[in-house]
Amino acid sequence: MQMVVLLLVSVVFIVLATTKLRLHPFLALLIAAFGYGIGCGSMSLADVVTSVNQGFGGTIGSIGIVILAGTIIGTFLEKSGGALQLAEAALKRVGQRNVPLAMAIVGYVVSIPVFCDSGFVILSPLARALSSKARLTLASSAIALSLGLYATHTMVPPTPGPVAAAGIIGADLGLVVFWGAVVSVVALLAGWLFAVKVAARVQIDPDADAEQADAPHASAQAPSAFRSILPIFLPILLILLRSVCELPSHPFGIGKAATFISFIGQPVVALLLGVFLAFSLPKKLTRDMLSASGWVGQAVLAAATIIIITGCGGAFGKVLQNSGIADVVKQHLGETNLSIWLPFLIAAALKTAQGSSTVAIITTAGIVAPLLGSLGLDTPTAKALVVVAIGAGSMVVSHANDSFFWVVTQLSKMTVKDGYKLQTLGTLVEGGVAAIALWIIGLIVL
Repeated sequence: MQMVVLLLVSVVFIVLATTKLRLHPFLALLIAAFGYGIGCGSMSLADVVTSVNQGFGGTIGSIGIVILAGTIIGTFLEKSGGALQLAEAALKRVGQRNVPLAMAIVGYVVSIPVFCDSGFVILSPLARALSSKARLTLASSAIALSLGLYATHTMVPPTPGPVAAAGIIGADLGLVVFWGAVVSVVALLAGWLFAVKVAARVQIDPDADAEQADAPHASAQAPSAFRSILPIFLPILLILLRSVCELPSHPFGIGKAATFISFIGQPVVALLLGVFLAFSLPKKLTRDMLSASGWVGQAVLAAATIIIITGCGGAFGKVLQNSGIADVVKQHLGETNLSIWLPFLIAAALKTAQGSSTVAIITTAGIVAPLLGSLGLDTPTAKALVVVAIGAGSMVVSHANDSFFWVVTQLSKMTVKDGYKLQTLGTLVEGGVAAIALWIIGLIVL
C-alpha cells in the first residue's frame, strides 16, 4: 500500500502546491515526480533521474510541435477576424432567433484551435448584441457559448490538453479525434439544452451599449468562413485518413498512395499544413506577423507553457510506470469494474480541486498511463476513449478556482451565485453526459 498512499500524497501535493502555494504546475509536477520516485522504494536514485528525463523528453518529442502548430492556427484565426466570420456563418444557418444554438456551434468550432478563454472574450460581444436584438436573456446565449467552447477544448485535438494526454498515454491521435468528436457532439447537445431549458430562466439583460448596437461584424479584411474553417478541419481530416489507412484491413492498399496518406496524416505534418493555410487568413501576410514579437511569436509563448507542463506530466507518468505501481493497483482494483470511469473520476477530482482543465488532463494522463493494462484499457480504441474520458472529467466542474469561470461571469454580468447556478452546474451536466456517452460506447466497442 506504500505506493498507493504515496501516489495519493503526490496528487494532494500537486493540488495544494498549485492552489495554496501558487507554484507553477511545472514545478509542482516535477517535484511530485522526484518525490514519488525517491519515496516509493522500488527505484534507485539513478533510475528516478533517468525516468524523469525519458518521460519529459519522450512526451515533448511526440507532441511538442503539434501543440505549437495548433496554437499558431488558433492565434491567426483569432487575430484575422476569422472567428467572427464563423459566428456570422453559423447565425445565417440557424436564424437570428436561435442565438443560443448559434453560439454553441460557433464555440464548438472555434475552441478546437483557440483557447476557450480567448474564444469567449472574442465572441461575448456578439452574444450580448444578438441576445438584445432577439430579446433573449444573456444567460442562455452566454452559457451556450461557454459550454460549446468547453466541449472541444477538453476532448478534441489539436486542442493542447487532449494532444498532451494522447502523447503521454500513447494513444493514436486519429482515434482520439474521432471518438472525441463523437462524444463532444453529445456533450454539445447537452450543453445547449441546459442553456435553453435552465439558463434561459435566469434573466440577465445585455448592457445598454449592446442594446443600442448591432452585433459586431468581421471587418472587410477578414477571411471568408470557408477559408477560416480550412486550417481547422483539413488537419483533422488528414489525421483521420491516416488512422483509417493504417487499419489492419489496409483500405487504401499498401502502395505509394497509402504511404503518402500515412505521411501527410502524421499529426506533425497535418498540423504544419494547417499552419500554412492559417498564414493565408490575413488579408496581407507581413513579416511582422511571422516575427518573434508578432502573431507567431505570441503563439510560441502561449504554447511554451503548455508544452513544458505536458513534459513534466510525462515525467511524472514515466516515474509511476517504472515504479511498478501498475501491479499494485491491479491487486487492489482487479475485482472492480471501474474501467473508463477511473480516468474520468480522477480528472474530475483534480479539475474541481485546482481549477485548470489542462493541468487536470496532463496530471491524470500521467497517473493512469501505467495502469491501462491493469484496467484492461490497453487496446488502441480503449486508449483513445481514455483520453476522451480524461477530457470529459476535466470539465467537472468550473467554479471559483477556474479562470474561465470568472471570464464567463464577468463578461456576462452574472453574479457569483448565478455563476455557480449556470456555469458550474452546466459544466457538471455537460461532463456527466459525456461520461455516460463514453460508458455506453465502451460497452459496445471494448
